[in-house]
Amino acid sequence: MTAVALVLYVVALVVLFGVRSWVQHRRTGSAGFHGISGTPARAGWWGGVMFVVALVLGVAGPLLAVLGVVDARPPVAVQVLGLVLASAGFAATLAGQSGMGDAWRVGVDPAERTELVTGGVFAQVRNPVFAAMVTAQTGVVLMVPSPVSVAALVAAVELQVRAVEEPYLRAVHGGVYTDYAARTGRFMPGIGRLARTSPTQGVPA
Repeated sequence: MTAVALVLYVVALVVLFGVRSWVQHRRTGSAGFHGISGTPARAGWWGGVMFVVALVLGVAGPLLAVLGVVDARPPVAVQVLGLVLASAGFAATLAGQSGMGDAWRVGVDPAERTELVTGGVFAQVRNPVFAAMVTAQTGVVLMVPSPVSVAALVAAVELQVRAVEEPYLRAVHGGVYTDYAARTGRFMPGIGRLARTSPTQGVPA
């Protein structure tokens, strides 16, 4: 199962970031990658760094297990559950990316103005792609124990969403985003909705 976890993770990375960026470039002329925003003095910068670290750790766990460096043998039932979660999570991530259409990107360019996507699954959850990625990473960890990768990804997602994405979307879309965030959960339906009276924050540098 460790080999399956490694292959699944690598294929998912290639499809979700490699193929998706190629499709985005074909459609818009931009690959959608804006890098790590801000400086080490800002929470958003750390969110971006931790996101990269989480992806590396996600590959390292199964790879070290395949090489025999670590002995990862959870019960078969747990591994099967992990495979189901990982597969569903990666599929949901791809579906969420596709649902964003031309608005899909990695990172934030303060000068960029993209459409606010509120239809489909985004009508229920504001960040379905991040939620699906955490689900997938959890599944991989059940297959090959490496809980630090999930912890790093959760921390990265929280920082990226709260310190970068939400301030940017507030500044760009104003009341439209505020109303949307007030009725739609952050990662789960109904949970993490923002108050309409929350002060507007500036766009991260």
